[in-house]
Amino acid sequence: MSRSPVQSRSTVRARARWISRLVGATAVLLLPSLPLRGQEPEQDRMAKLETKTRQAVELLVDSAMAEGLPTQPLRSIAYLGIARKAGNQQIVAAVHRKLNALRAARAVLGRVDTLELDAASSVLLAGAKPSQLETFKTPQRGRSDLRAFAVWADLIMRGVPGEDASSAIGRLWEEGADDATFVSLWNNVQSDILRGLNPGTALQNRIREAPGRPPTTKGPQTPEGQENARSE
Repeated sequence: MSRSPVQSRSTVRARARWISRLVGATAVLLLPSLPLRGQEPEQDRMAKLETKTRQAVELLVDSAMAEGLPTQPLRSIAYLGIARKAGNQQIVAAVHRKLNALRAARAVLGRVDTLELDAASSVLLAGAKPSQLETFKTPQRGRSDLRAFAVWADLIMRGVPGEDASSAIGRLWEEGADDATFVSLWNNVQSDILRGLNPGTALQNRIREAPGRPPTTKGPQTPEGQENARSE
């Protein structure tokens, strides 16, 4: 399966920003929450690992390359671990988990682009189940699932039960929700949680406000009456 339509530079940059947010979020699960220092050249950062650790990371990177999986997400996890002064074993374990998540995501989604696979693997690292990615298996022309994945991962990270987060994001996706809908949901739930509301309750309250939209898959459009009924 291929999802590689020509993307504008602005679209690619926007996607990259969301992936960066995902990497930062899921890394909290994998590495100590220590402050990041100034960025350094990649080769200098990797050189800070002891020899055995660096070799272990490179073996995992080589395995990904041999399997046709993207390698940069693995290196990004290693660099983040180095920047946060994580232990050598923690870094290797985090990179290994990322590799396994990439494998699991591809087993469901197929050979999608690097950004999508990275985002999906981050959802799995946050606590979602591989089977819950099935909703996103069929590509939909003109739609990107990156924001859906970013919101999904963040909701779980903020304490929303995994099943609730999966159900909500999957429902919105199937109903044709756009990026703005996912971002609005994320902002509103985040605000409610910060005000002290239970994460699961915050999501349930806000998901009722999310506008339902007809699916954008191929086939006849949903009749107006059915669309109105869906939104009620």
